[in-house]
Amino acid sequence: MELRAGQVAVVTGAASGIGLAMARRFAAEGLKVVLADVEEAALDKAAADLRAEGADAHARVVDVGVREQVLELAESAYETYGAVHVLCNNAGVGSGAEGRMWDHEPNDWQWAFAVNVWGVFHGIQAFVPRMIKSGQPGHVVNTSSGDGGIAPLPTASVYAVTKAAVVTMTESLYAHLKAEHARVGASVLFPGPHMLRTGLWESHRNRPARYAKQRPRKTPYRSLDQWEAAMREAGKEVRFTPVEEVAGLVVDGIRAGRFWLLPASEHSDAQIRARAHSMLDRANPSYLEQFILD
Repeated sequence: MELRAGQVAVVTGAASGIGLAMARRFAAEGLKVVLADVEEAALDKAAADLRAEGADAHARVVDVGVREQVLELAESAYETYGAVHVLCNNAGVGSGAEGRMWDHEPNDWQWAFAVNVWGVFHGIQAFVPRMIKSGQPGHVVNTSSGDGGIAPLPTASVYAVTKAAVVTMTESLYAHLKAEHARVGASVLFPGPHMLRTGLWESHRNRPARYAKQRPRKTPYRSLDQWEAAMREAGKEVRFTPVEEVAGLVVDGIRAGRFWLLPASEHSDAQIRARAHSMLDRANPSYLEQFILD
């Protein structure tokens, strides 16, 4: 798909991190941007900063886990700009789950699925039919993760399950769009190849009361800075990928019509091969890492 000045991009989870980087890159390409996020103050600042940089930006507070709010986002985007050409279903949260799966609180799963899975589906339902009907070129980017999308980290299993679902959902979306001979493409994004400085680590601050934890955590939440310090103290190397690099991968992928937005990584390639070989050989998983994120 050709990206041109005057087109419109909608990005969820756009107040910070990867979402904001994508919105900024789209604006730099001349697109009008619709920013959606659950954090009002951060969203307002992000939109104001983009406008100060010369962007045509529209912002709306949205909890993507609530279908009606995503439908209202679509109405607002179309009322404001008359069209949508790029949709990035990017909003995501950690789960706050601790310990073994059988000890998890159901609300940890409910919340993570509401945002990470239902949020993507809500975006598809709210925007894709209109994008197809317009007859114009369009593209949908759904954000997954190497954790789950490639192979799960058992210590972050709830998040991994949601991100595995995003991959399958996007594969299905791609097939459905092809079957309709639509001018709309689809991609699944694996941010990386290294760690990223995003608000995911503090997503618990936005946890709705309806998904409140039913018992206190055994250990306090850790910020990214605290996790990084602990890893370095343990003698482990910590590398980060700039979010701007991820945004560049997205723009390049849309232009190329590329489904797998997967950055080059020997580690990811090794995991993919190990998992595929395990399945082909009917062998038990030996590729699961005990990398602690919670």
